[in-house]
Amino acid sequence: MSIALIGATGFIGSRILNELVSRGHAVTAIMRNPEKVPALAGVTAVKGDILDRDGLAKLLAGHEAAISSVHYLASDADALLGAVKQSGVKRYLVVGGAGSLEVAPGVKLVDTPEFPAVYLDEARKGGAYLELLKQDKTLDWTFLSPSAIIAPGERTAKFRLGLDQLLVDGNGDSKISAEDYAIALVDELEKPAHSRRRFTVGY
Repeated sequence: MSIALIGATGFIGSRILNELVSRGHAVTAIMRNPEKVPALAGVTAVKGDILDRDGLAKLLAGHEAAISSVHYLASDADALLGAVKQSGVKRYLVVGGAGSLEVAPGVKLVDTPEFPAVYLDEARKGGAYLELLKQDKTLDWTFLSPSAIIAPGERTAKFRLGLDQLLVDGNGDSKISAEDYAIALVDELEKPAHSRRRFTVGY
């Protein structure tokens, strides 16, 4: 498939890029600094600004799907979503956060006392972006939330999927490696199972 990846050199974006390449997809890596994109087969790096709605829309146009892996505090929700819709891209996958997942009925992770204060603003803005997606009636989107802890690790391809509830293992931990997160996202790209909704991945 021809995929536009916004934020291809970030912590998660770089894993998604590697996963896409390993499966033979053609990727347009859209970055403010395209020189930072590694030279990989099937990857074209282009300069783009996520705050420039019209410019980003032109870069996304013509791709079968778009993936955004960006920091919410560094982006403008209306500009980003507007660019995706304006581009006419058929499928939109979003790297989301864990903060908007429920830990109990009606209680989100971001609202618990244990949630790290340093991540509060980012998590709340990510949750607001999910709500913005839910209100849209035209775009075919999917929002993938990781577990509470996502870190560099192994590519095991052994994980569980869930929907709006935080996944916790038998020890009470909520974890996923960035490598396995990338697998789950690209699996969804290739075989859509969560159209117009959020899902999550964890061990």
